[in-house]
Amino acid sequence: MFGVIAVAALLAACGGGSPSESDDAASSNALNQVTVSVGAGVANVVNMPTVSVTICAPGTSNCQTVDKVLVDTGSFGLRIVSSAVSNVLSNLQTTTVNGGKALAECGQFVSSYTWGSVRTADVKIGGETASDVPIQTIGDLGTSDVPPSCSDGGSSANTAASLGANGILGIGPAAYDCGSVCTTSTIYSNYYSCSNGNASCESTTAALSEQVANPVRHFPIDNNGVIVTMNNSSGGSSVGTLTFGIGTRSNNTRSSGAALLTTTAAGDVTGIFLGRAIGSAFFDTGSNAYFFDAGANTPSNVDLTVCSDNSAFYCPATDQSLTATLVGANGTQANVPFTVRNADTLFGSGRYAIDNLAGPFGNSLILDLGLPHFYGRTLYFGMDLRASSDSTSGTPYVAF
Repeated sequence: MFGVIAVAALLAACGGGSPSESDDAASSNALNQVTVSVGAGVANVVNMPTVSVTICAPGTSNCQTVDKVLVDTGSFGLRIVSSAVSNVLSNLQTTTVNGGKALAECGQFVSSYTWGSVRTADVKIGGETASDVPIQTIGDLGTSDVPPSCSDGGSSANTAASLGANGILGIGPAAYDCGSVCTTSTIYSNYYSCSNGNASCESTTAALSEQVANPVRHFPIDNNGVIVTMNNSSGGSSVGTLTFGIGTRSNNTRSSGAALLTTTAAGDVTGIFLGRAIGSAFFDTGSNAYFFDAGANTPSNVDLTVCSDNSAFYCPATDQSLTATLVGANGTQANVPFTVRNADTLFGSGRYAIDNLAGPFGNSLILDLGLPHFYGRTLYFGMDLRASSDSTSGTPYVAF
C-alpha cells in the first residue's frame, strides 16, 4: 500500500483565499535541483508542495511537461493523471503481463482510490533524467467496472480535481512501490492484469522491472537520496528546493550537525509521543498536516479538541507545544518539537502555506510529520540501497 496518509489527508483539507502562487519557473537551480512551490495548486488545497515533471516517450523528444505534481516523501514512484499527459499518452507503451494483458495498478486510500495502467516513460525533473521508468497513468482506464477489490466502496480520485494535483512524485526511500511482496504473492498486491479495458481484471504479481519505480533511483548519478529545503511560509505561499543526491556534488553535502536516524524501507522510525510508544513515525511532504491520534493516554493538560465543523483537524483553544522523541533503527534519538494551532483560525487566514496545522489519525501508534514540519527546515532522505550492487552501506535514513 502506498500514499495512504498523503492522499487521504489532502482530500480532507480545505483551502481559503487566493494569494499569489510561485510557479516552478526556471531559477538559479543546479542541474540536480528543482523548485518546490506551495500555493493554490489545481484545487485550492493547503500545504500542497508541487514541482514540474516532464514525461517523454522513451528515447524520443516527444514530451509533455506537467506542472503542479505533488512531491511526496511518503510514497514511491511517479503517478500522473492521464489527462495531464494527453499529448504524449498514446506513445507511452502499456506494460503487459500474463500473455499480453495490460498491467494496471490500484491505490486504495481511506475513502477513495486511484486506478490506471502502468506505462513506460522517460522522466525528466530539473536537469535529471530517469530513462525507461514504469509509471502509473491515473484515470486512463476510466472508472466503470473497476474491480470491487480496488474501489471497495470508495470514491474515485482519478482526476486532478479529486486528487488535488496533476500527479504524485513519490521520492521516499524505496526503489519500487511494492517490492518483493508483489513479485511472489497477489494477497497484498496493488497490481491487476486486465483485458478489454476494465471488463476482465484479476489481481496479479508484478516483477520488479514491471512495478511503478522511484525515478530518483533511475538517475545516472544523483540517485542515493533527496534533500528537501523549504522556506518559511510567507504571504500565503512558500517556495523551496528539492535537491537530488546526497554527497554526490558540492551542493548536496549533508550537514555535519544533522541527527541521522536509520529507517525501515518505507522511511519509518519509532519513538515516544504523548506518553506512549509510537510504532511508526515518518516525515511526509505528501501530508498537508501533522496527523496523529490524541489517544486515551494523552496528558490532561494537552488540548487536542477536534474541530466541530471539520473532523479532519484539531482546533485547540490555545496553541499546544508538543515534542516527539524519535528513535532510529541505529539507536540514534532526536527530539522533534512542534506546535498545534486552531485549524479554523489557520484556514481563516486565507493562506495556502500553513504552519502548525494538525489533525487526528485513527491509530495511536502512528505519527505523521507532514509538510508543516518542513517549513524553515532542511531534511535529508537517504535511499534504500541495500539491494544495489553499487552500495557500500545503503541503509535508508532521515537526517535533520
